[in-house]
Amino acid sequence: MPYIDGMVAAVPTAGKAAFLEHARKADALFIEVGALKCVENWGDDVPDGQVTDLKRAVQAKADETVVFSWITWPDKATRDAGWEKLMGDERMQKMQMPFDGKRMIFGGFETVLEV
Repeated sequence: MPYIDGMVAAVPTAGKAAFLEHARKADALFIEVGALKCVENWGDDVPDGQVTDLKRAVQAKADETVVFSWITWPDKATRDAGWEKLMGDERMQKMQMPFDGKRMIFGGFETVLEV
């Protein structure tokens, strides 16, 4: 089963084009080191929750949009090796995120069911 890296971030709504430019460059590097697919999703219907929600999870401000993204890897070993390569890659080190990375939440996930 594939391995997934997931990410949620608050991105300045006016900076959508800058986010997409950054994502295209970064995603190409992920594919280069073994990722199968990178998906970027711009929040369109992100409701407020009663206890918590995606906006609160990333402390999104009124002028920001929640972005939900994931990277599909063939397996965890490929993911771990890919990330190791990327952390040493000068191209990745020079990239500036067009959003506040301190409010980004992310993690790696083992696929347990796929229908």
